Amino acid sequence: MTIAIYPGSFDPPTNGHLSLVEMGLNVFEKIIVSVAINPNKKTLFTLDERLELLKECLAHLPFDKIEIAAFDGLTVDFAKAKGASAILRGLRGSADFEYEYQLAVINRHLEAQVQTIFLMADYHWFFISSSTIKEAASLGANIDALVHPAVATSLKSKYKTSQI
Repeated sequence: MTIAIYPGSFDPPTNGHLSLVEMGLNVFEKIIVSVAINPNKKTLFTLDERLELLKECLAHLPFDKIEIAAFDGLTVDFAKAKGASAILRGLRGSADFEYEYQLAVINRHLEAQVQTIFLMADYHWFFISSSTIKEAASLGANIDALVHPAVATSLKSKYKTSQI
């Protein structure tokens, strides 16, 4: 079975993240959406909230093809522990490529048996990131078309805004 991990902070998950998981299922038999635990990174949502949001967002996909898990430490170590042969990463543009390429090179150095596979973001979601979604939501913008309804509701609750 070809297994990939899809690591990230998912703070919050966006339609771009969800689209990448769906595209990845055309390549891999199973994807483990892996929420990174990074105590140095300040997140809006707690780890448990992010895991729960991902469960809601991905509930429409076959349960035997998706796993949602938290991890800390090195991504390649987590991949090996889960029996994954690949790390799935999304690219939105050239700025993403440079950063992602550096990560792929160091990961290959650390563990040559785990390959990084890049998929291009769907053009509908090319312009969004978790950071821009949070900023827009914090200012009261309507982000309903950019995230799953559960994420939109959670963001509205966090920012206590009635979106325009």
